Order: sequence, then C-alpha cells, then structure tokens
Amino acid sequence: MTESAVPGAYPQGVKLGVDVGTVRVGVAVCDRDGILATPLRTLARNAKKNTDVRILADLAVELGAVEIFVGLPRTMKGEEHASARMATEYAKLLVSKLLEAGSGVPVRLVDERLSTVSAHRDLHQAGMSSRDHRKVVDQVAAAGILQHAIDMQKARGTDVGNRVSADLPPGPPGDGAQAVPAVHTHSAQRILPKMEGYSEPGQQ
Repeated sequence: MTESAVPGAYPQGVKLGVDVGTVRVGVAVCDRDGILATPLRTLARNAKKNTDVRILADLAVELGAVEIFVGLPRTMKGEEHASARMATEYAKLLVSKLLEAGSGVPVRLVDERLSTVSAHRDLHQAGMSSRDHRKVVDQVAAAGILQHAIDMQKARGTDVGNRVSADLPPGPPGDGAQAVPAVHTHSAQRILPKMEGYSEPGQQ
C-alpha cells in the first residue's frame, strides 16, 4: 500500500538504491541533500546463504543511510512476474538483516521498468564496450532507480514506493516487539559519473 502524501514527509540524508538480479545485485548511493545518485558497487548474489544481503545491510548502517529503495520489475503493462517476486523477497530479507543489525532503516519497493535497458544504453553512449557492461550495469541501473526515487520525493513533497516489512517468525511468549522498515521510489535518469567501489562477484 502506498502511503498518503504529507508535505515534506520523507527522510533527508544518504539513501541507497538496489537493483536485484539472479546473479548480481547493483547498489547506488546519493548525497545527503538527495541531489545526485551515483553507482556504488556490485555484489554477487548468494541465494543460499544471503551473504550479499548481510553485506548490504552492514553497508547501509556504515553509511548512515536513512532509506533504501529496491527496484520492483514490472512489465510494460504494469504486471508483476517472477522477477518482481524475487525483488519483493529480497527486500523482505534485507529488512530482516537490518533488524538483526539493530537498524530500522526503511525499505521501499519502487517501480523500475526499463532501468537495466536504460543503463545498457547509457554505458554504450559513454563509449564502454558491451563486454565490459556486465561489471557495472547493475550498479548503474540501481543509480537510475535511486535517482528517480529522490526526484519524485522532491516533486511530490512526500515519500514514494511501497513500504516493506519482514516475514518474521513468531517471537517467544511475551515478546510482542516487531520492527517494520520501509523503502522509496525509483528513477530513470542518465547516470554515469564515477562507478566506484565495484566488487567482482565473490569479492567482499
């Protein structure tokens, strides 16, 4: 469910954008003023141990992120298929890892139609060979998602995207505490500035 618009009702500070894939996960970051999103790093997806989710949660804490936007892939008709379910499950896992780290950073799912297509086009226009795209395209796509989110926040004066909560197992008797985090909107801007912090798959 999308939260109702309340003027100025969105966090100010460093935010992260996440592009989830079956093999790699792209991560982007924006400045504290929410002006420009830049590619940050690429993580190797580990669906068995979810080590990449833990690394991402630790990174969010380390950077003092106030919000995280996970791209939700939809078809041009607005339908959600397997890739959208994968992104949703990833967002829930991220919320759980953040809670384990003692963080309540909000995670939000935002529409990311064509973000990867746009990233490939931008890299091509920047003169990068198609063979080298794989190394950075995920983080460039994540930057597009994040840029769109922060732009929409400023344009609307409110938060964007759908808030995500973790599927937590029931706690022990008498333990009624449950934390709920959230995420923001996405974007489709051309972002190629420095592609810093790239990690080859498997590198931590």
